Amino acid sequence: MHRLLASALTAVSIVVSVPLFAQQADTRPAAVQAGDYVLDSSHTLVRFTVDHFGISEFFGTFAGASGTLSLDPKNLASAKLDVSVPVGRVSTTNTTLDEELVSADWFDAGKYPAMRFVSTKVVKTGARTADVTGNLTMHGVTRPVTLKATFKAGAINPMNKTYTLGFNATGMVRRTEFGVSKYAPLVSDETVIAITAAFEKQAD
Repeated sequence: MHRLLASALTAVSIVVSVPLFAQQADTRPAAVQAGDYVLDSSHTLVRFTVDHFGISEFFGTFAGASGTLSLDPKNLASAKLDVSVPVGRVSTTNTTLDEELVSADWFDAGKYPAMRFVSTKVVKTGARTADVTGNLTMHGVTRPVTLKATFKAGAINPMNKTYTLGFNATGMVRRTEFGVSKYAPLVSDETVIAITAAFEKQAD
């Protein structure tokens, strides 16, 4: 009886604590702590979507991104972002396709192991949004790309007690401009990018 009661109390404690943690998140950009941040690779994903033969959309994800962010909410234009994404970590849930994508016919991960985005300009577009323009280097080619970023929230991560910021971003690239032209245009040249990212504040 005591064990059943203890288990029930533990379950209730877990259920109750989840919304309490969620309530800590602050969506106000003005409340963001200025400073230097490191990308939380475990909670960051980059997704790409292409049109597949005009029949359906097909997407995959990249995990294992790393990078840094320097941010001052009072001077958003001074923000600096530098992120690298290992192309060898591509996943489409189709192992045969994953092997093809990292080959020389596509990303050529052996020769070009990572994509890198380095910001050059940040322009505020709304209360919680901004256009982040930067240089994207992929497949040995560097071209300007603009990401439309949205600030989600800032909070103390209840697991590691680290102040963390969350962002979403979207953008579009033409893959042929980076030399990734396999099956274009049957598999669309236009590739939609969707990013969810978390950044952990570094000690002052």
